[in-house]
Amino acid sequence: MKREVIEWVDKAEGDFISAKRECRARKMPNFDAACFHAQQSAEKYLKAYLQELNIPIPKTHDLVRLLSEIPPTPALDVLRSGMATLTAYAVEFRYPGECASQEVAKEAITLSGAVRDELRHLLSLSVR
Repeated sequence: MKREVIEWVDKAEGDFISAKRECRARKMPNFDAACFHAQQSAEKYLKAYLQELNIPIPKTHDLVRLLSEIPPTPALDVLRSGMATLTAYAVEFRYPGECASQEVAKEAITLSGAVRDELRHLLSLSVR
């Protein structure tokens, strides 16, 4: 596996861990941050896979657009609607006016986890 792919995966894992940690925090949980990191994890996993396939990585946070750059993959296509939901979390809760609930954060982590698991499989990495 290419060094760049490993770097993307490492960053994606860091975001996934941060999302879960924020959602589980007993004191001052930050559900907004959990949603943001869940989105970031999925984004970085998609970019890792694009890197592995030698496909230029567009500068976007739009997970559906990133998915459209990947050759058709039935397992990833099933996740498309979840990716659309996650895409909104790149900015939706980052500014005043909207706040994520614990339920929304858990859903974001579930969606991100599904993307993570499938892309780890496609990258021949263990799902841990």
